Amino acid sequence: MPELTAPARAFVLRGWARLPLALACGALMGLSAAPYDLWYVGFLGLVGAFALFRVAPRGLRAVGTGWMVGLGYFGLSMSWIVEPFMVDAATTGWMAPFGLLGLAGGLALFWALAFWGAGHAKHRALPALVVTWTAAELARAYVLTGFPWGLVGYLWLPVPPVQWVSLVGPHGLTFLTFATAALFAAEAPRRDMRLLPPVLGVTALLALFGGGQALIPPLQDLDGRPIVRLVQPNAPQHLKWQRDMVPVYYRRQVDFTAAPMKDGDSRPDLVIWPETALPTLLHRSANELGEISHAAGAAQVVVGLQRENLGNWYNSLVLMGPEGDVRQVYDKYHLVPFGEYMPAKAVFARWNIAGLAARAEGGYSAGPGPELLNLGPLGVALPLICYEAVFPQDVHRAPARPDMLMQITNDAWFGAFSGPYQHLEQARIRAIEQGLPMLRAANTGVSAVIDGAGRVLAALPLNEAGYIDAPLPPPLRVTLYSRTGDLPVLIMLFLFAGLLLRHHRIALRREND
Repeated sequence: MPELTAPARAFVLRGWARLPLALACGALMGLSAAPYDLWYVGFLGLVGAFALFRVAPRGLRAVGTGWMVGLGYFGLSMSWIVEPFMVDAATTGWMAPFGLLGLAGGLALFWALAFWGAGHAKHRALPALVVTWTAAELARAYVLTGFPWGLVGYLWLPVPPVQWVSLVGPHGLTFLTFATAALFAAEAPRRDMRLLPPVLGVTALLALFGGGQALIPPLQDLDGRPIVRLVQPNAPQHLKWQRDMVPVYYRRQVDFTAAPMKDGDSRPDLVIWPETALPTLLHRSANELGEISHAAGAAQVVVGLQRENLGNWYNSLVLMGPEGDVRQVYDKYHLVPFGEYMPAKAVFARWNIAGLAARAEGGYSAGPGPELLNLGPLGVALPLICYEAVFPQDVHRAPARPDMLMQITNDAWFGAFSGPYQHLEQARIRAIEQGLPMLRAANTGVSAVIDGAGRVLAALPLNEAGYIDAPLPPPLRVTLYSRTGDLPVLIMLFLFAGLLLRHHRIALRREND
């Protein structure tokens, strides 16, 4: 990063100039997300954010810079959040701008706090920001049930560095990303060493790319593997529950389930329907489940539906055997706030505000936690319903290492521009983290079979009705991250914070002397 002249530094220090620049840097970072996938533009925006912090690293200036960077990033990359409100625009459309501003501005507070905290490191501000910004991204994955959508480290998905998540996880890769960007924005310790920071930055980039390339496993031989069928009915959310359309989408899925394979004789070994694909509650679904099982023949079937028990409603899936018997039921446990349940529902009820997907007062109830589905000869699957695939820590909490990940989802809520593609990207990253295949059945798409390296082996395009038959990839190697979770990055953050604190104290003593 070239040294700023005195007039340029003064210009950037002025809030009216600095804050729009910070917003622009955040927006550039947002272009790294789908459907843009401009990872190099996103990385340049990140370098710019570190450079702005370098010239305004204290107090409210730092807070404002961090918040505006976050507002630009989350405001652009998560603009899909307006889509759920527009499904029933007459009732909830007025909430859309408040939803976008509330989400982007609220998540940006994590970044504002990170910039404020780093500003207290008088002598090592940029390294401190690497630590506090990583801690902020880690915090938003857990605080208030968490929302780790669009972690900064995800910008590498189109290129090899994303494979580092198999070793250090998404938060570890975020730390490495911040550290690399900070090198490009750093100030040389002496005038004759001005090239040192960018040289170190280029070296770090090469290490990210070279290490990521080395971590990519080769394609697997899938000959003779079991065949999985993913069903995609393409039911738009505003039509999905209309009385005259419900039988249309149900019949479409039954027909897709019964369709012969290309050779005309074989049948798939497993059929997967998406989230809330069945229009009836579980205790009233005997006839429908029997029809689905008959259509599937000898295949096992996973179906997303809702169930009610003692006045509590659940977003669930069932696993049926070839005879139509319900072998297992899984209830979603990581629910979407304001979507599937209402925090402080009594307060919001005064303004007639209810959850977007609520089917009962207060929305759905949470299931007990992660469970495994026993698919017999096919292996063991970890089921994830929609939003649950966003959380790396939830996948890590599986009772035992499964043979595959299985996500059923209804991305019709997310529109057709960015949300469904970003959701798919995060499913791919979960596969890389664990070294496990991901089977993803989505109502409107994108349904996909993903291998343990995050490669999409087969997929149905967005907003297209149909089904795909594809071999089930076997599990890859047991990854380091699947063994350790986020513990190493937590230890690393504490160590770096300790070193920075020690350096700060030594510098203060020298100043006082």
